[in-house]
Amino acid sequence: MWVMTLPLNALRAFEVSARHLSFTRAGLELNVTQAAVSAQVKNLEARLGVPLFRRLPRGLALTDEGHALLPMLSDSFGRLGNILEQFRGGAYREPVTVAAVSTFAVGWLLPRLETFHRDFPFIDLRLMTHNNRVDLAGEGLDFAIRFGQGAWHGTHADPLFEAPLTPMCTPAIARRLSGPRDMLGETLLRSYRSDEWKLWFEAAGAGTIPQPLRGPVLDSSLALAAAAAQGAGIALLPRSMFLHDLQVNRLVQPFAFQVRVGSYWLTQLQSKSVSPAMAQFREWLLREAAAVAQLT
Repeated sequence: MWVMTLPLNALRAFEVSARHLSFTRAGLELNVTQAAVSAQVKNLEARLGVPLFRRLPRGLALTDEGHALLPMLSDSFGRLGNILEQFRGGAYREPVTVAAVSTFAVGWLLPRLETFHRDFPFIDLRLMTHNNRVDLAGEGLDFAIRFGQGAWHGTHADPLFEAPLTPMCTPAIARRLSGPRDMLGETLLRSYRSDEWKLWFEAAGAGTIPQPLRGPVLDSSLALAAAAAQGAGIALLPRSMFLHDLQVNRLVQPFAFQVRVGSYWLTQLQSKSVSPAMAQFREWLLREAAAVAQLT
């Protein structure tokens, strides 16, 4: 194909010049002279047989042909750059993109990433957080770690481990509590799952509680924990995600009762093909989660 004979340097010179609409600024980006860029573009125009720029007294303007060519070239060079970036350090690194519930990401996954990177240096793990609302296809994700019952349409879900909820608060608030119902005199911080406090009081054998509860609603356990640590009230939190806060006495657990309302799950689209790096990440995560489950 004749297109394969087009010089890559000339295509790159055009793409950069088109972004800047300046041969001078393109030369600065490419670390060559303005004259060299101009010559490369003229060579490309000659090979294509069409003008790509209109040369104006003060800069450049794209022709219709230039407008047609630029998006494809920009996308191609961007894709090429992403692939070549995976060879940084002299070895190919395959990306795996994971979105995780923020509480799980901070409280469980991040402390284990150093070990993961040591054992799997060829995997370029890309981690994002969410608050249990995620679009695997729309966000281009390989995996999403969610909290719930494991039923999400069009996805395969592997159970990781349960994370039962228990009240946590500052030591000062805990000293005012002699039994579960004493908490009704305090501010009860709430999540978007409105029945959690009701279920906890029932599990603790404390009977029914007045409805509706009053107290601020926060959208993640991290926000609930931060508010509780500042004395804003009592939060229902997954104890296993906040062990450090308990160890340093930033938060305390006034009562031992816990309620199970869901589990953490590793999810992926059923229609997505699994790369070797994805398979390695899944195997590693399930193994680490199984070790945690045996300790609880």
